[in-house]
This record gives sequence, C-alpha cells and structure tokens, in this order.
Amino acid sequence: MYTEFYQLSDQPFQLTPDHRFFFGSSVHKRAMAHLTFGLSQGEGFIVITGDVGAGKTTLMGHLLTTLDRDRYVTGTIVTTQLGGDDMLRMVAAAFDLEHENADKATLLLRIEERFKGFLAEGKHCLLMVDEVQNLSFQALEELRMLSNFQVDGKAMLQSFLLGQPQFRRTLASQDLDQLRQRVIASYHLGPVGKQEIRAYIEHRLKAVGWNNDPEITEDAYAEIFDHTGGVPRKINVLCSRLLLFGFLEEEHRIDRASVVQVAEDLFRETELILDHGGSQEAIPAPQAEIAPPAPAAPAEPAAVQPVQPVEAAPPPPPQPVEPEPVQPPAQPVETRPPPPPPPRNPLEAPPVAETPQRLDAPTPDESDPEMSDYDALAPAEPISDAPTLPPPAMDAPAPDVQFFDAAPETPVVIQADGGEIEALQQRLSELEVQFERHERMLRWTQLMLKHHERLLRRRAQGVITRA
Repeated sequence: MYTEFYQLSDQPFQLTPDHRFFFGSSVHKRAMAHLTFGLSQGEGFIVITGDVGAGKTTLMGHLLTTLDRDRYVTGTIVTTQLGGDDMLRMVAAAFDLEHENADKATLLLRIEERFKGFLAEGKHCLLMVDEVQNLSFQALEELRMLSNFQVDGKAMLQSFLLGQPQFRRTLASQDLDQLRQRVIASYHLGPVGKQEIRAYIEHRLKAVGWNNDPEITEDAYAEIFDHTGGVPRKINVLCSRLLLFGFLEEEHRIDRASVVQVAEDLFRETELILDHGGSQEAIPAPQAEIAPPAPAAPAEPAAVQPVQPVEAAPPPPPQPVEPEPVQPPAQPVETRPPPPPPPRNPLEAPPVAETPQRLDAPTPDESDPEMSDYDALAPAEPISDAPTLPPPAMDAPAPDVQFFDAAPETPVVIQADGGEIEALQQRLSELEVQFERHERMLRWTQLMLKHHERLLRRRAQGVITRA
C-alpha cells in the first residue's frame, strides 16, 4: 500500500530472503571471506551459524549469484526434519535425480553417477543445507558419507551447512567427531552494528528507488536499533510497519516518536497471540470472589465496612435511573477533570452473579456523525472517551472507572477477606491491560478504514474525471 504513496518500485523490507538486498556489513563481509576461502578448498564442510533472522540464507544466496555457472552446479535443501534415507532422497531431488520408490543402495549409485558426470564436464557440485539444527545424527552421517565420493583424489561434493547457534552443540557431540574433522571453515553471523544500521536501511530503500521520502531522522535510526538489536529481520519488520504508519497518517517524515509508537503497537499485537503460561481462565472471576458465604447474614450493614474502606463519606441520596446513558448534569463531560468521574457504578444495576466480565463492549454509537470523520481522529485519544455512551446494558467499564467510588442506588452487601480483595484488585489491573490492548487494535482498524475511504474517494474522482 505504501509503495505508491512513497513512489517505491517494490517493498524494501520484505521478510522473504532476497539476495538483491544483500548488505555487506562488517560481519557479513567476514562471513563472505570464510565462504570464499572454503569454496576455494573444493572439499569438506563449511558451517555458518547465526541467530534467527541474522541473514544466513540471504548471505548464501548472494554467494551463489557470484558463482560461474559453467564451473559449479548447486543444490539446495531447506526441509530438514529428515531421517537418513530421506536425506538421500532430498539430495537426489536437489540434483534432479529420480528418487521415488528407490532403495538406499540405488539412491547412492544414482547420486555417485550424477556427480561423476558433472565432474567429467569440469563442474563441481555444491550442496547448501539450511536449518541444519533440525537434522538428525543419521541425516548428518549420510551427508558425511556423501563427502567420501571422489575421483582421482578429488572430492565430487562440497557442502554448506547453515543453522542456528544450537547446531554448534550438536556438532560438538562425540557421535559427530568424523564430521567435525571435515569442517574446513566456520563463522557465526552476528547482528548489524549500531553504526551501520542507517546504511543498512538506506541500502534497502535505495534498491527500490527511494528519494528521501519519507525522511528518516537520526534519532529514529538509533531508536530502531534499540528496539531490534541490529537483527536484520527485526529491522525489516519494524521498518515495514513504519512505512505503513507513515502512509496511513500521510506523513513524509519519520522521527523517534513514530518509531516508539509503532514499536509499542507491534509489541502489543504480538502479546495478544502469545501465551506465557499464565492462562486467563486460572484467574478467579470477579463475581466468584465477592459472593457472600452461606453462614453470613447478607443484610448486616456492618459487613460492608471492612471491604470498602474507600467509602469514607456517607452515600448520597439515591438518584433516579435516567433513560438516556448520559452523565449527571453536575458532572458534564466537557468540564470533567482528569481522571474523569465514573459514568455509573459497575455494581449498580446487575446483581452480583451477573457482573459483566467481558471487555468486548460495544463502541460508541456508530450513527454519531463525529465517528464518521476519520480525519478528526486523534491518535492518542482513548476510544472510551466518545461523547455518547451505549444503552445501559452489560457493557465493560471505561479504563478510568474506579470501583466502589460511587454508592449504588440499592446498597449491595459484600463480604470478602483481605485475600479476596487483593485478587479483585489484581483482576481489575489485568482487565485494564486487556482493555488498552483492544483499544490499540480498534485504533489501527480505524486507521485502515481511513485508508480505504481515501482509496474509494480517489477511485470515484477518477471515474468522474474519465466520465
């Protein structure tokens, strides 16, 4: 979407590894030196490790594009959850050999004959195996056995092993001592340095025709590094969302504040789909905590005092239930000071067993003409601050509502000990965090609606112009 807005020929920060965007940082140049040296030896194994998203596949793709096709034949394996025999089938498929319904001996003979044919043509076979940390010992042993193929003392196959850091622990096993002795070059690919992150980002932007639109400030580059740690894939994800944010907001300048806002939105969106082991179902529901015990007398007013210490003032006279969900005249919305007073007591109408728990309460009335004006949307304004509230059904309280602040119309007797009160407060804090997450997601949805509205206007204008 943002490519047309910023006049870019392609997406500069796509996640799929693309050797066209290879950036020769200091760590990548050293890795290329190790690859070039290993390639010149013409035998054995070359091992490149690095964290997730460090650019291992892009690095190897760049190397393959620099090879002379008349001297080298390459095969690639990216699916590595394999056993020994399946690894041989994948090698056969990588070099265009028939492998279906073939036993292990037949596969080995076919592979050896193919390698001999390439060697007779003056070509050397290179095999690149990605994600090697997932390979079994049997699969690694089959790769080692393939390195034994030679003619007149010259190896017919050379293998490049790319994987995450845990592969180094696998390689250190005593069972792989023979394979480890055949590693002639290895390198661990680290992140891009802080002093090189600006060059990395501008390199990818210039590859798609960037002409300093949008402008990226110096403090924005530093903030991007702080949020990504210099890992190329994390940089690509954050920068892609920054361009989308700038497009939706029609901004041509990205500064530190923009990076902070987008990074926080990304973090919150990721947290929505993660489970850190603390299941929400394990938290007691509010109504279960405040249910009065059987032997207690619910009509005794003295039971209210221990659990509601915040009600120092006597309750005001009962207020009649208004048919319209508006605030009392004495507390107009236009002049309420922060934090705003609660629009109503959440314990007022429903009984204790029917206290609402959900956070997906309806948003303000969609017929409100102010909600249709997306250009007047303030990014930092909470969604719950809309001037019109829904009917007084079972809706969730706004984040600024404080429980037990206002006296209910009918006194509600609550009996709970200190532990129950602490559990209620913890539950309330978690509900406020969830409400804020949903509020962020709703804001992004409104920004997307704003974008589609602009597109429809442009298309309508184009139709009118052509007519």
